[in-house]
Amino acid sequence: MCGRMAQKRKKAELVRSFGCVAEDASDVPENYNLSPTQDAAVIRFNPADSRRHLSLLRWGLVPSWSKDPSVGIKLTNARAESLTEKPSFREAAFRRRCLIPVDTFYEWQRTEKVKQPYAFTSTDDTPLALAGIWEGWRGPDGQILRTFSVVTTTANEIMAPIHDRMPVILATDDCPIWLGEREGDWKQLMRPCAPHLIKCWPVSRRVNSGRENDPGLLEPVNPAESHTVQPEPLPLGL
Repeated sequence: MCGRMAQKRKKAELVRSFGCVAEDASDVPENYNLSPTQDAAVIRFNPADSRRHLSLLRWGLVPSWSKDPSVGIKLTNARAESLTEKPSFREAAFRRRCLIPVDTFYEWQRTEKVKQPYAFTSTDDTPLALAGIWEGWRGPDGQILRTFSVVTTTANEIMAPIHDRMPVILATDDCPIWLGEREGDWKQLMRPCAPHLIKCWPVSRRVNSGRENDPGLLEPVNPAESHTVQPEPLPLGL
């Protein structure tokens, strides 16, 4: 699963890196502990103008047919193996795929005593392009809530000692296929990334609390000396 992320790059850098246009004049909020139900920068392709658009969407997918938007807290992750089968994800998988550009995502290793968080980033300091799906949900007041879910797959050799699942991380050349800009079998992209593309290190258990949000969360620590913070429940992906 993927329960927390970090987005710290400015909008201008994301626009350059991903060749997109920004829908909002304000900058992307700097967030070192991005949690479900919060807004995150997401990149979508609009076939109407053949351009990629950067905008803020809420993490936790709410299907268009849902009666209650609170269902999104249970749909933060979408398993690649059942993406086209689950009613909550199926239509979005075929019609509304997106990229989630992140600097870091966190995962927890369960030990006998604690769950130790690890930070995962790219080995070349470029943003990771996580595969996502998005939806639009119209509320009773007519307002549209746009939400997304992170697609996950089995772990590669770097992730396996920590957890058995990881986000689908897309190579630059695969992003146009995933977004629907170019013809190709997007289902073949739902696989673990090559091990040499990511690295990881243990970080403070302060990241367990959604109230903690500062650059220090990314500092490497000795797991035995990691500060203890009462963990908050992490939503389960389907």
